[in-house]
Amino acid sequence: MSRKDSKGLFANVLGQLENPAEREGGQRSTSPHLLKVAAGVRQIQERSELAERLLKDGNQIIEIDPSEILESAIPDRFASAYDEGSLAELMQSMREHGQSTPGLVRLVQGAAKPFQIVFGRRRLAAAKLLGIKFKAITRELSDEEAIVLQGEENSNRDDLSFIERCFFAHSQETAGYAREVICKSLSTGKSHVSEMIRLATALPREIILEIGPAPEVGRRRWIDFEARWSAHKEPLEAAQVILSRDTVRSAASQARFTAVIEALSAEHSAETPAAGGDQLISRGLVLGQVSHGKSGSKLAFNKAVSSEFVNYVAAQIESLHDQFLQRTAPQGVRSSD
Repeated sequence: MSRKDSKGLFANVLGQLENPAEREGGQRSTSPHLLKVAAGVRQIQERSELAERLLKDGNQIIEIDPSEILESAIPDRFASAYDEGSLAELMQSMREHGQSTPGLVRLVQGAAKPFQIVFGRRRLAAAKLLGIKFKAITRELSDEEAIVLQGEENSNRDDLSFIERCFFAHSQETAGYAREVICKSLSTGKSHVSEMIRLATALPREIILEIGPAPEVGRRRWIDFEARWSAHKEPLEAAQVILSRDTVRSAASQARFTAVIEALSAEHSAETPAAGGDQLISRGLVLGQVSHGKSGSKLAFNKAVSSEFVNYVAAQIESLHDQFLQRTAPQGVRSSD
């Protein structure tokens, strides 16, 4: 679909959503769902028109020394995304094929450096490490236009994890950007932005940075994390203890998230044990529960416990049962092996 066709499609959809009375002779729709859809289509249309205005002039791509480019005033990804290890694949690609996609920088007046990055921060970081020039298009942009384009590129590429989006929204709020600008930069509505900012405000940044972006952890699990954090008597201490362990620190971001949320839930679970059951706790983490009923006893592992560990335990059942029989058998009957 051409750009002209897509613009016409947006305008047509937006007109149908916002002006149903003209089509049907009735009153304007007040359906919250339709109004939200209309707002989303309007934002897409506005971002598309803004990007077209900025890029249609056809300015040439220039090569800039990375040392002449300021960092973005509002970070989006966590700093770990710019480590050499995280950039290894991108660096290898740029080393072999060069920088195939230019970034976007804006001119800044009266600053220590003449340019400021708008988007393409990972490509810029890779260029710095490789010691090569950074390819970019230069534009004169306002702060609001720059932050919208910065967020738009990440949204289009689906680059940011949910918690990174939360802190990106919070950083914009702290810097004084209007909610409308934050919504545009994240391609979402005001209610979602409010929720993101609430989560980022409730959770200490230093702990979240230690956990990392956890790209596979979505909105619902982070809401659950915040609820457990708020319900815990000493959440900061519990998280610090877990994150100080070498096995946790060296694990992937997803595993660090799981370790901390399990630690936060351990206190609540210990205070309200299920009737007729005993918890299985290892190093402060609740792994599961043993329950006893009329139909027999059951061992249930928590959802966060890896299937590999469950399979390992299952493989040890015969050995464990033999050990139990040895311990409980009368002294004279025990095997001498």
